[in-house]
Amino acid sequence: MIKERLKSEIREWAESIIIALILALLIRTFVIQAFKIPSGSMIPTFEIGDRIFVNKFIYGAKIPFTDIKFPALRQPHRGDIIVFVSPETPKKDFVKRLIALEGETVEIQAGNILINGKRVDGPDSVKSNYYYNRGEFGKDGTAITVPNGFYFVLGDNSANSRDSRYWGFVPKKNLIGKAVLLYWPINRIRVIK
Repeated sequence: MIKERLKSEIREWAESIIIALILALLIRTFVIQAFKIPSGSMIPTFEIGDRIFVNKFIYGAKIPFTDIKFPALRQPHRGDIIVFVSPETPKKDFVKRLIALEGETVEIQAGNILINGKRVDGPDSVKSNYYYNRGEFGKDGTAITVPNGFYFVLGDNSANSRDSRYWGFVPKKNLIGKAVLLYWPINRIRVIK
């Protein structure tokens, strides 16, 4: 009787643990995932070592080991802080600010972003940063058109960011999600806009 009761309790614990692991895996794969900021490319928005939650569901979570995505709740917008698989190093994930969408012409002029020949007036997160002319895709006086199916991204710390100015465009298929919450360190907890 005691053995049966012990077996029953062990089975209940095992079932609970397995269900919790499956739920955690599903949530991490399709809904929200934690990331750690490894560099200073997004200073002052993020400091080295900050930890953020990324909403994977908003842009349509990808089914693992396929190129199939769930329908998006909304499309990415200029100014969104996005996490994506690096076009240069596919084993790394990057976090940058979305600057230009597919089909738009982007130019960096005197520290400002011009989209289709006009200075960006919003969102504030884009117009308040100073962007340096660097790299093959960020030369002074060079306007480039973002191809269909791609994005142009920049780090907020333009002086210290390897971004679209150097390696070009981010394929839509590389998009992981939108940064939504800075949760660590505690004194910096905030919703990311």
